[in-house]
Parts: sequence; structure tokens; C-alpha cells
Amino acid sequence: MAASDRMVMGPLVGSIDQGTSSTRFLVFNAKTAELLSHHQVEIEQKFPREGWVEQDPKEILKSVHECVERTCEKLQQLNIDITNIKAIGVSNQRETTVVWDKKTGEPLYNAIVWLDLRTQSTVERLLKKIPGKNKAFFKFRTGLPISTYFSAVKLRWLLDNVEEIRQAVDDGRAMFGTIDSWLIWSLTGGKNGGVHCTDVTNASRTMLFNIHSLEWDPELCQFFDIPMEILPKVRSSSEIYGLMKSGALTGVPISGCLGDQSAALVGQMCFQDGQAKNTYGTGCFLLCNTGQKSVFSEHGLLTTIAYKLGRDKPVCYALEGSVAIAGAVVRWLRDNLGIVKTSQEVEKLAAEVGTSYGCYFVPAFSGLYAPYWEPSARGIICGLTQFTNKNHIAFAALEAVCFQTREILDAINKDCGIPLNQLQVDGGMTNNKVLMQLQSDILCIPVVKPSMPETTALGAAMAAGAAEGVGIWSLNPGDLTAVTCERFEPQINPEESEYRYARWKKAVMKSMDWETSEAPSNGDTSIFSSLPLGFFIMSSMIMLIGAKYVSG
Repeated sequence: MAASDRMVMGPLVGSIDQGTSSTRFLVFNAKTAELLSHHQVEIEQKFPREGWVEQDPKEILKSVHECVERTCEKLQQLNIDITNIKAIGVSNQRETTVVWDKKTGEPLYNAIVWLDLRTQSTVERLLKKIPGKNKAFFKFRTGLPISTYFSAVKLRWLLDNVEEIRQAVDDGRAMFGTIDSWLIWSLTGGKNGGVHCTDVTNASRTMLFNIHSLEWDPELCQFFDIPMEILPKVRSSSEIYGLMKSGALTGVPISGCLGDQSAALVGQMCFQDGQAKNTYGTGCFLLCNTGQKSVFSEHGLLTTIAYKLGRDKPVCYALEGSVAIAGAVVRWLRDNLGIVKTSQEVEKLAAEVGTSYGCYFVPAFSGLYAPYWEPSARGIICGLTQFTNKNHIAFAALEAVCFQTREILDAINKDCGIPLNQLQVDGGMTNNKVLMQLQSDILCIPVVKPSMPETTALGAAMAAGAAEGVGIWSLNPGDLTAVTCERFEPQINPEESEYRYARWKKAVMKSMDWETSEAPSNGDTSIFSSLPLGFFIMSSMIMLIGAKYVSG
């Protein structure tokens, strides 16, 4: 398409895609869903202690501003008029928790990322308040087990451990939100009248939200001892929340908001009961649309809100399988082990051998999520021999992502009763053809990848463009643009797939019960850290010295 033609292409929609690893701003044609331009900035993850994962909320906000400005510059270079951008959607990493001061606009602590494990002792303390320490006690109200994963326990930890936050709550200055809330509040004015809100999909990941009444639940807030006045107002996923107050897009409405996995479900156009998608990002998330009925899993899956595309539109639910470590294992191979310089090299290493040679990798860096919900697990690589090299480990890492997806798909098939006959996929890792073929082989069903893989950003753009008062993107099934796809078919026999899967399950069992919260936090393994043993040794030494003195 020539630049002169693009000048009159009609309404455009921008999409902020704020993920765990990076921030992006993408601009789509509202009539054709064509991606016109984008810009991406990688986000630093901080690991101040083992199991802790933090990010700087100000760095995240700065990255959003940078991505918006750079993308607008690129559009102008293409001779595209940025005044055609009529709406902006927000998609975000979910559960990640921010508390800030509404008077100064400053964060009161780093964002605690969804992967963070520091709250394990908080979880155990909360479980003691529940009959039988039942993790699923609030399942039928929230859809979630009590876990380090969700925002309520992160917020409880902040209130317990950060004096500045306690003081701000007492003074009426504190605001809580997931990343969407922090961004929307900041972009719509911040301390000068910013809108403090979230949408139903993000609220449903906090453990403070009743997924049936669609309201913050007073009993849940009382259980976690969270003051309700710091919570954002809950809105639908598609409505005008406020206007951009600075930058190249000043005055443009922010009118779509979805947690990243819900956004991908919308972007994949999974609007029918039983349609499912799997997103391969930092983690791996398989969502199956269950329509207007909330289905509760018997096999370790979460019940979550899929979307509510308008104030007067019905809410739709999904079953979700969440895997903590997917793309993060590739980043680990690059940054921690140094066996590759770029993420793309992992595909090349794996392709050179085409097998793990009996090596299995369980990347339980943050415990195991679905279907186990086992925080005590830790990562292991087993089946090593003298023959094993970095190529085999790279292959085993990719295979681990596929095995974890197989576990979730098995659970969804059991809960829904109708096996999926193909899997729709998206996310950054889907550019890895070795991974996609492996996934098809291990699932024994076709894997279908859209030619435009930015479905998370697309979903947020669709919600923004369809909002009442914007109305430039039709979500009627007949109006949705047909998507071209790449298809991967199974190339190994089911028996081999089952054999490898069984070996993987054996490795998973070996990763369990590795860590306990009772371990000494300072790592002091000295014999004197045990008072009775230390006292015994010291008294024995004194007796020996005394005996020697008497005999001398």
C-alpha cells in the first residue's frame, strides 16, 4: 500500500501492550485489523532476593510514553496522519501489584510481579485461618486458589512490611492497582485528576473480586485485611475511561482495557463457547471460553473472567491454565547460563540435534502453577549423561514449554468433556518453528498460528475501537476480518509422544517438595544455629578442658 493511499485509510486504534518483559505500542487499521507500526522497549526485572521479582512502576510508565512517541514518529515518516488515531486500548501483565501516593503521583514501592514468591509465608499464615487449610476455600467466589500468584497476598505483604505504605493508607493517600490501573491513572492526569479504575478481567485476578456479582467483595477484603477505599473502580473492558492528558496523542480516549490473556482471547476471536487459545510469553496461558457460564475445574484450572465488552454487555467467563515459566526459560538460558547470546539462538541449537537425548527440564523457578499449584517445587534438569550438551538442554527447554501446555490441555479436556481438535496459539515464542512443531507433536493435534501474531495488542485495540462513544470497530462475527494462519501438523506417532510425556511427568514429581518456608532465611547452616546442639558442644568442650586441667 502506497504512503499516499495510507493518508486516507480511515480510523486507527492504538494499543498499549505492557507485558512482563517489554512494553509496546501498536497502531491498527480499525477496518482491516492491519498492523501499521509499533515500537517496543524491554523492561528490567529486578531480583533483590531469591524468589523476589520486582519492576519499577516509573520505568514502566516511561516506557509507555516512549513507545507512544516513537510509534507516532514512525507513522508520520510513513505519511500517516496520527490524528486518525481515535482510541487507545490497554493490555497488561496481570496480578502485578502497585501501590502509589495519589498526592505526589509517586510509587511507594516497586511493583511486585506476578511471578514473585516472597508471599509464601503470607499464604501459609492466611491458610491457618481457613478450616483444613483449604487453598480452594474461596474458589466458588473468586475462581482462584489462595496462592502467591494473585494480587491480594502481594498487597497484604506490602501492608505488613512497608512502613511508607501503611502510613499512606492511614493518611488516605494510598492507591492500589494492577499495571492497567497505574497506567490509566497516570495517562489520564495522575495526581491532577487521573482516573482510578480497572476492568473486570484484571479485577478477577486479585482474589478480592466476586466474579458473579462483579464487585469488590467486603468479606474477601476483610479476610485479607485490605482497606476497600484504596481499590480502583471496576469498569467493563470496553468503555471510555478518560482522555490522554499529555504527549502526541493528547485528547485521545482510553476506551479498552483487558488483562493480557483476555486480550489475546479477544484478539484470536474466540467468542464462542469451547474456543481456546494458548499464549506463549514470559509464562504460558491457555484460556477456553465457557460463555456466560462460570465453569469450576476439578483438575487444577482457574475460573476467570474472559471479557465484558461494554457496560451493558454480558460478562463471559473462561477456564484458564497458567504456567509460570515459558519464554522466561529462554531468557534464563541467555542471561543466567550464557549458552546463547540471543533468544533466537535457542531455536537453532535445538534444531541442530532434534532431540533432548533423554534430558528433561522442569523450569519450576517459581514453583509449579496449573494444574499442581505447588509452591514448593523448584527447577530441575535430569537425565543428564556425558553425551549431553547445550543443544540437548536447549531442546529440553523448548520441550518443557510443550509438556506444560499438554498438562493444561489434558485438564481442560477433562473439565469441558469435549477434546480440542486444534490449538490456536499466539505470543512472541510462536515465531520459533521448532517449538510450534514440537507442540503439535506432543499434543497430537494441529497447532494453528495466525500470520499476525500480535493478538494481545489486537484484542485491546478491538475493545477500544468498539467502545460506546468511539464505535469504529465492529465486533459482529460477520464483520470480523478473516485471519490467515500457519498450521503445524503432528509428525511423530502418538506412542512416542506418550512415552516422552510420561518421562516428563516423572521429572515433575522429582521437582516437588524441594523448598519449605521453614528453611532459615539467612542461610545459616552452622551447627551453632541450633541452640541445643550448640550448647551441648560448648559444654562438652568446657568439660574436656576442665578434665585436662584437673589431670594436669
